[in-house]
Amino acid sequence: MQIAPSILSADFGNLAQAVRDVAAAGADRIHIDVMDGQFVPNLSFGPQIVEVLRRVTDLPLEVHLMVENPENWVKPFAEAGADTIMVHVESTPHIHRALAQIRETGTKAGVVINPGTPVSAVSFLLPSVDQVLVMTVDPGFSGQHFIAENLEKVDELVTIRDRDDELNYLVEVDGGVNVDRIHSVASRGCDIAVAGSAVYNDEADVATNMKALRKAQW
Repeated sequence: MQIAPSILSADFGNLAQAVRDVAAAGADRIHIDVMDGQFVPNLSFGPQIVEVLRRVTDLPLEVHLMVENPENWVKPFAEAGADTIMVHVESTPHIHRALAQIRETGTKAGVVINPGTPVSAVSFLLPSVDQVLVMTVDPGFSGQHFIAENLEKVDELVTIRDRDDELNYLVEVDGGVNVDRIHSVASRGCDIAVAGSAVYNDEADVATNMKALRKAQW
């Protein structure tokens, strides 16, 4: 299973170095949470941050748009260097349009579901996405309580994919993933786990935390 450190938990004053550190520690991709203070009660990064980070790493940059009207932000983030752009099905009545816009830029497209949203809400989108991100916390802040019941959605998504040879999306989990929970995530067949506080914390350095997460998967 891939590990995608979330820079929402990193030192905002040293983001470039924070990305270099996790890259050196074996991260598979970088997760960038974009929040507008409307869809979720917090503010974070804009396209300029993606542009800066694109210059300091070759790792895939996945942008998680927690914003209203995500269609307005697809092109700026794609042009900034995002490899994947993911949008919440709850954030727009025009989810097909948003995903089509992402694909038109040549960027991989992902759909995100909140803890209270069932898989059935995105079942009609599965043939047209590269990733499905399952939120295991309510989005907006790092370090929140893990909602374990949402791992059942991972089971469902993996089962649907395995039954249909034409589906090839990756299943991703975001929220509360740490050394105590990562095995339960990996054992469900999840492809990518986002880890923020478990990577960037004061208890140990980034390399030690990444190593602990890798080991705890099994």
